[in-house]
Amino acid sequence: MQHPRHRIRRIPGAARPRRETGRARRIRWLAACAALAFTALATGDARLPGPPRASAGPVEPVATADRTGVGPCRIPAATDIQMSEGIPTPPGYSRSTGAIRALNLMIDFPDAEGEGRALDRVAEFFPQTSDWFSTSSYGRLSYEPHTPVADWLRMPLPFEEYGIDRGSPYEPGYRRLAEDLITVADPQVDFSAYDLVNVLVTPNAGPSALDTVLSVTFSGNTDAPIADGTPLANASFVYSRQDDGSGSYAETGFRVLPHENGHVFGLPDLYTSEGGGTVGHWDIMSEDWGANNDLLGWHKWKLGWLDTEQIACASAPGTAEYRLTPLAVEGGAKMTIVPLTADSGYALEVRTRAGNDEAVCRPGVLIYRVDSGVDTGQGPVTVLDSQEDSGGCTRRPNVHAELSDAPFRPGQTFTDEKNGIEITVVGEKRGEYRVRVTRW
Repeated sequence: MQHPRHRIRRIPGAARPRRETGRARRIRWLAACAALAFTALATGDARLPGPPRASAGPVEPVATADRTGVGPCRIPAATDIQMSEGIPTPPGYSRSTGAIRALNLMIDFPDAEGEGRALDRVAEFFPQTSDWFSTSSYGRLSYEPHTPVADWLRMPLPFEEYGIDRGSPYEPGYRRLAEDLITVADPQVDFSAYDLVNVLVTPNAGPSALDTVLSVTFSGNTDAPIADGTPLANASFVYSRQDDGSGSYAETGFRVLPHENGHVFGLPDLYTSEGGGTVGHWDIMSEDWGANNDLLGWHKWKLGWLDTEQIACASAPGTAEYRLTPLAVEGGAKMTIVPLTADSGYALEVRTRAGNDEAVCRPGVLIYRVDSGVDTGQGPVTVLDSQEDSGGCTRRPNVHAELSDAPFRPGQTFTDEKNGIEITVVGEKRGEYRVRVTRW
């Protein structure tokens, strides 16, 4: 059973969230998250320590890359953590391909009545969310928003009485809220007809997102309240407005919903308690404020948006070259994976300013480490920075600047001496990059 994710982060360029109070288990979670976040941040160097390369023996001649044997690169999901980066995603989450019916319910409270039309709240997220998923999935996910109730659904209790807090589980306040929502909506809604649920809360209920981010997703949770014979197992609750005052809200404010729905499809949080320092703006599961951004290629493969034929697996000793086309362009070779252990590996992909990526200021080959044994919010992905301590190449609001110039360009090399791996970007022609991977 999956538990509700904890929404705890520092937003770049925004006010520091107010201090949390609550259960002792949340305090223990924060301590563990901070410790693991430090470990993840410490492993982002372009050169990892280890024995001298000369001790590793001779390197085999360059070979033709084999795209057929991806088995060693299909890192399996860990079964003992909340949300794993492994493939395939465990059952219980919403489908991420084909036509997806998304139920949207707009709610308000006696002490926080909805301001304006409820359908205006829906318009903050659509059609942008549907377009975002269509672009990111190369048309493989058709996101269909449905609003069978056009008005605000009034909850019976004042907002404050539900005790909604950051990272709250389905007990006790959220369970009461969910049960009340089902009771109020059920006469007009057949919950069993939808693949996921978006609860769009009136923005004047609770604090501003600049103060405390309340938006949360319950995903793969079969212990959820039942509606029309179906558990409310994959539901996103969206509060406030992610408006940083930069004037970009009309274009980018919707992005909290694709992020939350990413959890419904089984994707973990990539930010940590320290913010977006391990992945930056290279995935919407890391930073969903400000400028638009896409998902990592690993996530697209996990969601079924990339075919196995588009993935190369550099698992054999020796040297081989691989070609990569931009992730934003449909078709072609998209990702090379270099396995490390049974539950981790490096992924290589080309990122450019195209598609959902509007803030890319240094196109090139993005290299990152995936670890299926690290839980959501604790650093399951770490982007390697080709330009360490450079300060980055962008000053866009709410974009993690240091990692903005992380991609490797032709002539640059990443070396992991400890694991006997060298990755070199050999060249680029008409947007296609050649990379050389050596294992010794």
